[in-house]
Amino acid sequence: MATSKTVLQVLSGGLPCPHRFDLSFGGLNSVLSICSDVKRRKNRGLVYKKLNNGMRLLGKCRSRGVGAVTSRGKVKCIDRWESMRCKCQKAESFGGATANEWSPVSLPVNGVHGATNIFERGSFALKGNEETQSIEEEAWDLLRASVVCYCGNPIGTIAANDPNSTSILNYDQVFIRDFIPSGIAFLLKGEYDIVRNFILYTLQLQSWEKTMDCYSPGQGLMPASFKVRTVPLDSEDSATEEVLDADFGEAAIGRVAPVDSGLWWIILLRAYGKCSGDLSVQERVDVQTGMKMILRLCLADGFDMFPTLLVTDGSCMIDRRMGIHGHPLEIEALFYSALLCAREMLAPEDGSADLIRALNNRLVALSFHIREYYWIDLKKLNEIYRYTTEEYSYDAVNKFNIYPDQIPPWLVEFMPNKGGYLIGNLQPAHMDFRFFTLGNLWSIVSSLATLDQSHAILDLIEAKWAELVAEMPIKICYPALEGQEWRIVTGSDPKNTAWSYHNGGSWPTLLWQLTVACIKMNRPEIAERAVQLVERRISRDKWPEYYDTKRARFIGKQAHLFQTWSISGYLVAKLFLANPSAAKIFVNEEDPELVNALISANPRRKRARKIFKQPFIV
Repeated sequence: MATSKTVLQVLSGGLPCPHRFDLSFGGLNSVLSICSDVKRRKNRGLVYKKLNNGMRLLGKCRSRGVGAVTSRGKVKCIDRWESMRCKCQKAESFGGATANEWSPVSLPVNGVHGATNIFERGSFALKGNEETQSIEEEAWDLLRASVVCYCGNPIGTIAANDPNSTSILNYDQVFIRDFIPSGIAFLLKGEYDIVRNFILYTLQLQSWEKTMDCYSPGQGLMPASFKVRTVPLDSEDSATEEVLDADFGEAAIGRVAPVDSGLWWIILLRAYGKCSGDLSVQERVDVQTGMKMILRLCLADGFDMFPTLLVTDGSCMIDRRMGIHGHPLEIEALFYSALLCAREMLAPEDGSADLIRALNNRLVALSFHIREYYWIDLKKLNEIYRYTTEEYSYDAVNKFNIYPDQIPPWLVEFMPNKGGYLIGNLQPAHMDFRFFTLGNLWSIVSSLATLDQSHAILDLIEAKWAELVAEMPIKICYPALEGQEWRIVTGSDPKNTAWSYHNGGSWPTLLWQLTVACIKMNRPEIAERAVQLVERRISRDKWPEYYDTKRARFIGKQAHLFQTWSISGYLVAKLFLANPSAAKIFVNEEDPELVNALISANPRRKRARKIFKQPFIV
């Protein structure tokens, strides 16, 4: 358990900076070496980085308290005492290579500077050089070039690192959901410190109020992204300091707060502990507190009758209006997985008893709800086709008053004889029959889907390979919204036209989640087939964010190139296929106690109306 000096002082604002304590642990390869040749100059507190035989200013540490969090969610690299100044050390190695061996690659500072040299190297054939390099080596070089440093420590990877792009938007920021495959890649290589830093620094950003039109969201919300900015100090000439500036959605397109960030953070925290063996991070008091804040935010009572998490449109990977508001499968699968991960990591304390009880109750209800009402196969489709409506009783078969005419014509042809999937959304009088890949894959990984359902989902992917995979894995959803439906549901979104972006586009980053799901079900040949498709063209296409058209033949019309999670998703898939047992860091096996609790609870039982014996006085 963490010592008292790591206590999260939320009320006083004295949040601890992770690099204030020991950032490494014995016997483990450290990714700290990525921020190489950091020296302190004569000017007190200035931090420099050696780049191409030159020195670049990284930040300035001031005497106002280490890691202090200011208003508007900004964390500054500042020191309280001389002995606690940012102690950035000279790099010795990175992934087995010395700093000199990696000297041709200029690592980015704040994700935007010094990263262009890597694209000029002949090994990438971007300038006609005949020298070639394997796709994996290229991917690793590009991933390392995307690393962002804060006070000399690696803290994450930027979303995209295309030197020729004139439309940066927020792709130069570190996104929590985007960093997940990058973090896994580093974990599987034994380079743990970048993940540890990411976990602890994003935790510091969690507790501080963010507002939209004078309104503050619930405490415990994690940011969608953050950026390391170097800002000048008014007190001294030419002096600067680094600031972590978080975006909770108040600057995003659509101004939607991310629901999935906190869920991914919990999942990554567990993976870090399982992969590194370092449980001290999850045992820290501030980490335990942050995890509880996320859980309380998600488990808070509301008006909703369903055990699923009620969210708005655009609150997850599909971050634009796509008609997924309500109870989208992607969020429910991540929610279930995060609850299981948190239950495994929560310290048994008196203050946690009520939270753990609420967590267990939610797991039982959520698993039954998704398995029973979201599942669809040919048999279930025929049941819906024969539904009667307007049933008023506790024993109604059509509990959500679904009208059979909602069954779309495409589904009748799409559903194979063998296979099935979990639908995208369920609300009163509405079933979203679209196939959403991330939600289905993560339902397998987290054991939200039963064993038979998990195999059936993979059977469907194999049977409908031409529709869901085609020439590039894998469609984010199927089918695309077209015509009048596209205009109504998306608001005529020009980026989400049919078979593009989130509207039926193909996303290479989903490859790693497909791989984990296939390994769990002992069917790795499906993932291997998908990896072979990726290797045919993704390097030649310069690692785009997504692909367009039904068969994924075109690079996305607005896709960023050198997209980091396309790069890391491929690497993680290769690493897991080479070492399938490593996939266990994400897999949640079905809990026998949970199954027994679900059976004993028997949600299918007939429910009688409660009769109150005591009169109520109004």
